[in-house]
Amino acid sequence: MQSLQQLLERLFDTGHRWLTEASERWRIHTNRRTIIILAIVGSLAIYVYVAAVAPPENFPVDRLVSVESGQALKDVATNLQEKGVVRSSLMLRVVVTLMGDERSVHAGDYLFKEPKDVFAIGRALALGAYGLEPQRIRIPEGATTKEMALIFARSLERFNADNFLAQAKPQEGFLFPDTYFFMPNATEDTAIQALRQNFDQHVTTIQGEIASSTHSLSEIVTMASILEREAYNTHDRRMISGVLWNRLARGMPLQVDVTFIYTLGKGTFQLTMKDLVSDSPYNTYRYKGLPPTAIGSPSLDSLRAAATPIKNDYLYFLADHRGVTHFCKNYACQLANKAKYF
Repeated sequence: MQSLQQLLERLFDTGHRWLTEASERWRIHTNRRTIIILAIVGSLAIYVYVAAVAPPENFPVDRLVSVESGQALKDVATNLQEKGVVRSSLMLRVVVTLMGDERSVHAGDYLFKEPKDVFAIGRALALGAYGLEPQRIRIPEGATTKEMALIFARSLERFNADNFLAQAKPQEGFLFPDTYFFMPNATEDTAIQALRQNFDQHVTTIQGEIASSTHSLSEIVTMASILEREAYNTHDRRMISGVLWNRLARGMPLQVDVTFIYTLGKGTFQLTMKDLVSDSPYNTYRYKGLPPTAIGSPSLDSLRAAATPIKNDYLYFLADHRGVTHFCKNYACQLANKAKYF
């Protein structure tokens, strides 16, 4: 009887050890399988993210991306993949479809300040989150249309400098210098319209002075563009305005150096005798009267100074190295001032 009991105990112990070992082997193998499965899933997720979700390396940061009106989602996705906005056109189609439907894509220009993954791009397309913000662009007083073209071209991607100059050059002086706010997708047409409209609005504020001046608007603008570069305060501008109108009234050439800045890019202290006799309609030493056009975009202060000169008997002026302007009634006085201040 005892032997039977001992046999049963040994069988039980053996069975218990076998079950324990089997359980331990199962646990170990289960952990291995879990790790393997997680590794496979993780690798697959990383692959999918890198291949289809993450922003492309050549993502067009701060560049306009267009979605044409009426385009099918398939064409939009293909186009954005070609432009480096998304890695996978298929993934983008899936994301947009899950967010709504393929007809919910908003057409227009998009701008992204930083790289976005396919989910962010899909959300932007579905919501019409264009990312466009007005850009501050300052056109300084006295700027020429050539200088304006360079300023706009640096800030506006859709701006065509050649087209701008073709339209703006005949309006030299009539495009108002100011601080403007343009959307990043603004074109040269938008810029010209805004500058000219601003000019017209400012001119209406001095319409009475212009009407009383006996000079045409074109003459006022051209004179103002000269005053803009000749002086930096209202009093001097109005005084010089009186001097230059006096010279014109007497049939004298204006003999101002600032017109050479417009044609040759040279200032007073860079001019040569050859420059002074150059055959250009903007050479106010050689040709009498006002230049054929303005030489830049005058401020409102210069426009008002051209229309309301301070009456005086002076025919000459010069500014010394400190910026102080000295006036003379005759050439002998002018020569004396040149000898004194230069």
